[in-house]
Amino acid sequence: MTLEQQITDKLRQHFQPEHLELINESHMHAGPATDSHFNLILVSDSFSGLSRVKRHQAIYRVLADEMAGPIHALALHLHSPQEWQKQSGNIPASPECSNK
Repeated sequence: MTLEQQITDKLRQHFQPEHLELINESHMHAGPATDSHFNLILVSDSFSGLSRVKRHQAIYRVLADEMAGPIHALALHLHSPQEWQKQSGNIPASPECSNK
């Protein structure tokens, strides 16, 4: 199982997302790691009423092993379904690595 599939499976199991995108952005960064930089877009009812910090903490709890190991960077875009609809699914683009 790939790291991306492992992450996706854990997130689906814990958050029952309405929308999930995990984008491997490792190619945009310096260094040899191929599975180290990710951009996560997750829309779930689980985030309704939670602050941004609480949402991030929930993700970090579920992905504790991956964050301690292979993941170097994880951009998080976490929304309730209502928030996602309101912003029409737009998220900011990740910047290129300055050391690439």
